[in-house]
Amino acid sequence: MQSISIEELLLVIYVIVDDWYQIEGQLILQGKPGKKPEFSDSEMMTLMLAQDYIPYPGENQYVGYIKANYPGLFPDLITQSQYNRRARNLRLLVERMRQYWLKELGLLTQTDLLLDTKPIPVMSYKRSKKRSDFAGSADYGHCVSRNMKYYGYKLVSLCTLDGIPIVYELVPANTDERLAAESVLYALRGCRVYSDKGFIGEDWQEKIFRHTRNRIYTPKRSNQSDQNPASFDRWLNSIRERIEGVFNEIQNTGRNVERLLAKTVVGLATRIISKMTSHLLKFILRKFHGIDIQTFTQSA
Repeated sequence: MQSISIEELLLVIYVIVDDWYQIEGQLILQGKPGKKPEFSDSEMMTLMLAQDYIPYPGENQYVGYIKANYPGLFPDLITQSQYNRRARNLRLLVERMRQYWLKELGLLTQTDLLLDTKPIPVMSYKRSKKRSDFAGSADYGHCVSRNMKYYGYKLVSLCTLDGIPIVYELVPANTDERLAAESVLYALRGCRVYSDKGFIGEDWQEKIFRHTRNRIYTPKRSNQSDQNPASFDRWLNSIRERIEGVFNEIQNTGRNVERLLAKTVVGLATRIISKMTSHLLKFILRKFHGIDIQTFTQSA
């Protein structure tokens, strides 16, 4: 893997993003009213994705950090508040780019997938929620594996065995695990889906299979008569450890997914989309450009 400076990394990301934008992005935006901004969409999306790779002081200082350290790369850089607004407006375009990359990489044809959920707190558990933008959307929940009560959402995802999220969704934190899983399982067909004991339920699994042809495999409870072969359980445990490592990387690289500081539902969605896309971009940079992004933990 080659060593590369942040300035060089930003240039590589811009080229990858702009190549997509010139071919696909402009077609999507064709006919959209309004003057073309001086700070281009490609530049915006470059910074949105790079935000998880650069150890800047804090989320509210990101634009200032870029302006102070890389003024020659982004001469028309906008203010932090303008950046936040543009990012929200471009979130769906970033997701379309992620979908395009998945298709081009052949990842949408993967038939062996991992199902998992993760808690996404958005506010202090005891803080009043009535006037929050999350009221009526988020809810109180409990993460059994971490024995954690929180207010927010569950992030449910289907990932490849290499840890690349294919489909993901945010659901209220009090949503039943199996109901939460349906939000992504119905998006794909004919897959073998591996998950943990939270998704045990023969009747439910058969319902999913009838509607989607997705077959779900889980560890067995000790009191179940039809136990899996020991070799299968060992393999499944190793795969589960891999996906937990991926979620840990997504959480602890750049902005912690559990501390995204979003004040609105749209703001949270923007940050989740950016993180999922930047995670896929890391795979692209490693596989096709020989660039291995070093992880860092942001304390601010």
